[in-house]
Amino acid sequence: MYRYYIFRSYFIVCLFVSALVFSCTLIENANAREYQQIIHNEFVNFENQKDQIHIAQGIMNFNFGVKEIIPVSSLEIAKRYLDKQDYIVAAERNAMPIEGFDYGNSPFQYMNNEILDKTLVLTTTNGTKAINIASEYEVITSCFINIDAVEELLLNTKKDVLILCSGWKGVFNLEDTIFSGCLANKLISSKKFNVNCDSTLAALNLYNLAKHDYFSFLSNSAHRKRLKSLNIEKDTEFCLNPDFKSNIIPTLVNGKLVAR
Repeated sequence: MYRYYIFRSYFIVCLFVSALVFSCTLIENANAREYQQIIHNEFVNFENQKDQIHIAQGIMNFNFGVKEIIPVSSLEIAKRYLDKQDYIVAAERNAMPIEGFDYGNSPFQYMNNEILDKTLVLTTTNGTKAINIASEYEVITSCFINIDAVEELLLNTKKDVLILCSGWKGVFNLEDTIFSGCLANKLISSKKFNVNCDSTLAALNLYNLAKHDYFSFLSNSAHRKRLKSLNIEKDTEFCLNPDFKSNIIPTLVNGKLVAR
C-alpha cells in the first residue's frame, strides 16, 4: 500500500510514455490550499513507450475524425463491441495487436478515413486499466504530440497536478519517467507550481539527461529493445519525436475519452 498526500482539487494527467510507477509525481499549484489524504491500494498508473503510442494513437484518432474512445480494461469487455454498428475495436497485449480485433495500437493504423465518426473501443496492456482506476477524478491524457496544449491548460487551472503512469506490467520504466520530467519541468518553470516530491525530482533529473536526444538515450531501455525485437521501432521514433503537434487533449467524461 502506498500513501500519497494530494490536494482536494487536482488534475490527473495520464501519460503514455510518462511518469513513474511505485510513486506518483505530484506538482502543487501555488494557488491551491486544501488537501486530503488519499490511500491507494493498487498502483494508479499510466503507460510506457507503447502506451505513449496509445495516447499518440488516440490523438491521431481525433485528428482523423473518431467521435469518442471507450477505454476498457479487458479483452472480454472489448469483444462485446465487435459486431456493433459504428464501432471499431482495438486491442493490444505485450505490445502486439490481438487476432480478431479491427486494430492494434500503432498510430499509423489510424491515419485513414475509415474511423470517421466512429466510436473506438480500446484495451491495452496497462493504460486503459489505469484510466478506469482513476475515473472518479478529472483525467486528461498527454504525450509529446499534445504536451504544449496540456501545459497551457494546466497553467490556467488552480488545481494541483498528479501525473500517473503504469510503466510496464507494474514495474518502473525509463521512458515514462522522462516524459513526466518534461511536463513537470514546463509547469515548474512557470513559477505557478511547486514541487516537494522525490519522484518528480527524479523525473526532472532524467529528463535533463535525455532531453537532447530521447531516442538515443533510450537505446538500452527494456521497452525499446522489446519494440525493436517486434520490428515496430518506427512507432517509438514517431512518439518520441512527432513530426506534428496537436491541440487535442483527450479527456475522460462519463467513462469515455472525448476531444477537448
